[in-house]
Amino acid sequence: MPDRDPARPRFIHYLEAAAARAALGLLRRLPPATASNLGGAVTRIIGPLLPVSRVAERNLRLALPELDATARRRIVRQVWDNLGRTAAEFPHLARLNECEGDECEDNGPGWRVINAHHLRDVAALDRPALFISGHIGNWEVLPPAVARYGMPFASFYRAAANPLVDRLIADMRRDAMKQDVPNFPKGALGARQALRHVAQGGHLGILADQKMNDGIEARFFGLPAMTPSAAAIFALRHDCPIVTGRVRRVGPARFEVIVDQPLFPDASGDRAADVARLTQAINDRLEAAIRAEPGAWLWLHRRWPKHLTP
Repeated sequence: MPDRDPARPRFIHYLEAAAARAALGLLRRLPPATASNLGGAVTRIIGPLLPVSRVAERNLRLALPELDATARRRIVRQVWDNLGRTAAEFPHLARLNECEGDECEDNGPGWRVINAHHLRDVAALDRPALFISGHIGNWEVLPPAVARYGMPFASFYRAAANPLVDRLIADMRRDAMKQDVPNFPKGALGARQALRHVAQGGHLGILADQKMNDGIEARFFGLPAMTPSAAAIFALRHDCPIVTGRVRRVGPARFEVIVDQPLFPDASGDRAADVARLTQAINDRLEAAIRAEPGAWLWLHRRWPKHLTP
């Protein structure tokens, strides 16, 4: 009997995809703010009870040792609340828009960009740009928000185990962008494809806040952390501006996209030192954003080495 193609959907995949479509369909029928509130309420109750919350607890004790147990528990609840809201808002992304003028004064669904002039300045350069952020607020808002300024960017992604669910997620992201852009798998092959994309003039987005064992060591909250170096390498090789920023949640399905002043690579001739310097600068900006609102970051992944003790 021939081996089953691992990429071919199995029966369980069809069941999972049907359940995902049903859940997304229900959320899509709700107003965006209602869906957000529902998602946050569910995960805020269930999430802190799950074993993975112990990872968040350890991370908080490592990175923010000044917090007491009550503060850590509050942040863990906020993390789960934000994660549930982000998931429930996902099917509404294509319907959310940037507010203009007086619209920005209300609290309805949508977003506004803080420091939008940085995006316009980078767009005027007419060359590839790198957009760097982390899992902060609703990070899924970043691609469609930046695309509205004429810079749709490709991204790295980790494919879902279920190919049908993975396709569903990809379709919703494409609908939110209102155009088709490539996405590259994490790993060596994806890095080569992304580098080719940038060399051909394309923009690239990277969520640079997770541990990457084949990255380089940099400081994060004063601790050693293996950090993705792709952004620094790409920027130096192709003279790309690096635009860092984050999404701040100001209400249910309501956001501020905060854009930082771009970083420009300044090659010294010492490639390793330049990569380390730019990578550290990115970590410093991400850390500042997380310190400003700790509950908005996804503390649930193992960011620091196991041998560190709180």
